Parts: sequence; C-alpha cells; structure tokens
Amino acid sequence: MEKQVKSKQRVADHGEVFTAEREVNAMLDLVKQETERINSRFLEPACGDGNFLSEILRRKLAVVKRSYGKSPADYERYAVMAVMSIYGVELLQDNADACRARLFDIWDKEYTANCKKEANDACRDAVRFVLSRNILCGNALSLMCVDENTNDTDTPIIFSEWEFVSETMVKRRDYRLDVLLKENPEPDQYSAQLSLFGDDAMAQDNWMIDPVTNEVRPKPVQEFPATSYRRIAQDA
Repeated sequence: MEKQVKSKQRVADHGEVFTAEREVNAMLDLVKQETERINSRFLEPACGDGNFLSEILRRKLAVVKRSYGKSPADYERYAVMAVMSIYGVELLQDNADACRARLFDIWDKEYTANCKKEANDACRDAVRFVLSRNILCGNALSLMCVDENTNDTDTPIIFSEWEFVSETMVKRRDYRLDVLLKENPEPDQYSAQLSLFGDDAMAQDNWMIDPVTNEVRPKPVQEFPATSYRRIAQDA
C-alpha cells in the first residue's frame, strides 16, 4: 500500500494527502464506462504523483489489449491514443515529474509485453513527449504554470489536444486551459464585442467562429501540421 502522506511538512505547507487506492477505484467506478473508453479525456487538477491517472491509464490499456491485442500495429496506435487522453495539473514539481514517470512506466510495460519485438523507441519517445505536454506543473486555481526554476506563475497553463486524423497521422492543437474552462460566448455577443472594441484583442486571441457549425469555440494558441504519431516530438 502506498503512503498517503510523504511528510508532515508537506501536509502543513501544501495540504498534500494522497488518495488511497480503494477510494480511487471506488470513485472511478462511478464513471466506469468513461474510464474504459480509450479516447475519453480526463483532467486531474491536483494529480499528485498520479494515483487517479495511473488507474485510468491501466483501465484504458486493458481495453486496448482486449480489443487490439492480436495486432501489434493496432495495439500501439490505440495505446498511444489512451495516453493522449489523460491530463494532469500538479502544484509541486517533484510530483509532476513522478507522475509522468509513473504513467510512462505503466504504458511501456504493457506496450513492450504486447508488441514484443515490434515495440520501438520512436513510439516510446512520442509517448514521453505527450506526457511532457499533458502533465504540467501549475496551479489549478489560478490556471497558471509554475516554473520549476524560478517559481514564477505568470504563464497560462497550455495543454495540447491530440487528434488522430488517419490511422497514423495526428493533429496537435494547443489551448489555454483558462479559456477552455470558460463558457463559450454566443455568436452575436462575440461579434458585438469585436465591433465594440475594434477587434478586441482578448476576444480575437481566445475565440473563433467555427466555419462548419458557426458556433464560437476556443481558438488554439498554436496549431501544428498533421504528422505521424511516432514523429510528434521531432516535428514539434
């Protein structure tokens, strides 16, 4: 059984108490169907070293194995997709680092066991890169990143969205978390704001009109060309 407290000082300074395995599973069972949907996205706003996220990943990988375990190529692709759907914010850098390492170890153990000689380091590097984008050190209350060297908190938390646009090609879009959590303005309100303030910078930078649905949706901070999921780190 893992300890729920690392030290009394950390409890006093940060209120750090880790959720026990029994409670983790009981809570995840309340949304069991979603934990077993490979591309269902989860965000843990105080992820610690990954008690919730690691169990979510295990459940997703179990589904990948049942559904695609006989095909190494399919298993690899869907196992990567499972990692891409998991996000976390953690205030303490050592926990964030430990969470990334823990999730990678869980993934790599299953990946290696299932794909055997077809397992490759390019895919492992891609998963490490995804985790570096999806598990961030930051403050989930202020929605700002925490710089590990300076402890500065003046940079918004930015997550990457990963979308498979073909069997092997992935599209990456980066979004500000604070914008994603806001209620989308109505199209007429958005247009009025742009008109009133002369293309108001805040509205223009953070929102856009969807060309297909004509709805207002968050605007990516950055958008990358589609690339092979094995090359996402090199093509970033």
